[in-house]
Amino acid sequence: MDNRLQRHPFHLVTPSPWPIFASLAALLLTLGAVMYMHNYFLGGYLLFFAFLYLLGIVTLWWRDVIREATFEGKHTLRVQTGLKIGVALFIVSEVMFFFAFFWAFFHSSLAPAVEIGSVWPPAGIHPFDPWSIPALNTLILLLSGSTITYTHHAMINGKGSLVVEGFLFTILLALTFTVLQGYEYFNAPFNISDGIYGSTFFMATGFHGLHVLIGTIFISVCFSRYTHFTREHHVGFEAAVWYWHFVDVVWLFLFVTIYWWGSL
Repeated sequence: MDNRLQRHPFHLVTPSPWPIFASLAALLLTLGAVMYMHNYFLGGYLLFFAFLYLLGIVTLWWRDVIREATFEGKHTLRVQTGLKIGVALFIVSEVMFFFAFFWAFFHSSLAPAVEIGSVWPPAGIHPFDPWSIPALNTLILLLSGSTITYTHHAMINGKGSLVVEGFLFTILLALTFTVLQGYEYFNAPFNISDGIYGSTFFMATGFHGLHVLIGTIFISVCFSRYTHFTREHHVGFEAAVWYWHFVDVVWLFLFVTIYWWGSL
């Protein structure tokens, strides 16, 4: 339809095959994960195929959104407001996701069951020293939060060279965090099968690590297309900044509760 005939500021999305394909990919991913964890035949292959399938679908879907925003000019101020509300609601859902893990941790730690010796940490568990790698990772994430904010302000002020520096520093810090957490996991004195402590620890910190990886990809994609952004229109990058600050805040709660308080 000719944009000159449109008398409203909204973007009527054209019919897209990606929602139904993404739903199918999510179903196959869940099925493959369950089959793999229960050692079913070809479970691992299904999990791997479903992951690649989902990755391809979301890449094509986001490609279409970027095209609508950057080349077709569909994202008016009203549409941008709607997108920001959607991102905010998504982050709220992520807060609820992590709330469940914190609930499980406090339920088990504040009133330890007799089956684990009525003590926390359970007998035989040797927690990490919170002032070694966890404290260093806390500093790294806080610095990355500062650098991504620096990048945002540089973009608003139209300082392209500073934008590039900010992106590079943020991505470097994010990758450093992931490497250190991987080293910590590799040398962990317990694993996810070591009772409730191992389960709550690795589920909470592991999913946070996954969110750090997703956030790193998010920021890297924004870096690859930062020339598309203007001082007034950079909703995709704003979403990445919000998401990264959410990751920072969750880590602070993880460090204070699971690493520090949980090891006392």
